[in-house]
Amino acid sequence: MRTALLGTGRMGTALAKRLLAAGHEVVAWNRSADKARDVVDAGASQAASPREAVEGAEAVVVSLSDDAAVRQVALGEAGVRTALGEGVPYLETSTVSPALTAELSGVFARFAAVPVLGGPAAVSSGEATYLVGADDATFELVKPLLAAFGDRVRRYSSVPLASTAKLAVNFLLLSGVVSLAEAFGVGRAGGLSDDQLRELLGGVVAPGLRNRFEALLGSPAGGWWTTALGAKDASLAVELAHSGGVDLQVGTAVRDAYLRASSAGYADEDIAAVHHLYDQRA
Repeated sequence: MRTALLGTGRMGTALAKRLLAAGHEVVAWNRSADKARDVVDAGASQAASPREAVEGAEAVVVSLSDDAAVRQVALGEAGVRTALGEGVPYLETSTVSPALTAELSGVFARFAAVPVLGGPAAVSSGEATYLVGADDATFELVKPLLAAFGDRVRRYSSVPLASTAKLAVNFLLLSGVVSLAEAFGVGRAGGLSDDQLRELLGGVVAPGLRNRFEALLGSPAGGWWTTALGAKDASLAVELAHSGGVDLQVGTAVRDAYLRASSAGYADEDIAAVHHLYDQRA
């Protein structure tokens, strides 16, 4: 399928390479054109605008940072809406609010929310899970692209449910990172060494946190999920809960921790950088 891939950050690049490896034609666009170089080197062609990328496409895959970016690319001038052919499926893989994906599903006839569980490395290795919210007709249309991404698909009956599922998972991981950073802070405050903390907590930490265990102790982190994105995702989770009448107690503290870490100069570092808030040696 001739697929427009809008957004060639690390996640978008990984998705594009999966499509190319499966034999799909990819036309890539990114706001900073030089950041599409890796995808172009892998065999994609490059467009100068979302509209140019979408013209003639048989599918559109979007991977952007937040609601504002998605709204601009999907609905703005020279955006997806201005050029998408009738019946062409639109796959939104970005982590955005359920309200936005519901809005987009009302604009695009064949819209699928496809947020991704797992980072770019998991996408590249085929180990990521795709949370798919779409009607039956759209789901059938996007199957060839999902097959290129991998075989781990979790289906939801509506678009907002898939977006909600992604926020629930992200919030759990974000909360766990903050909790583990605070557990290290407690231990250090009481005199435990880092080696003692490794021995004590290494065997009981949740699997999803193990790849950030050492980074939370202060080792360099190589992850791609930045504190700025963590703050955005936690904020979306808190806002979603509030819209449903749920007053999160821990959630606001988790959100505020990432906002503080982001504003303290760690916006572009992995979410493990939240440990700086508790580091006595800082």
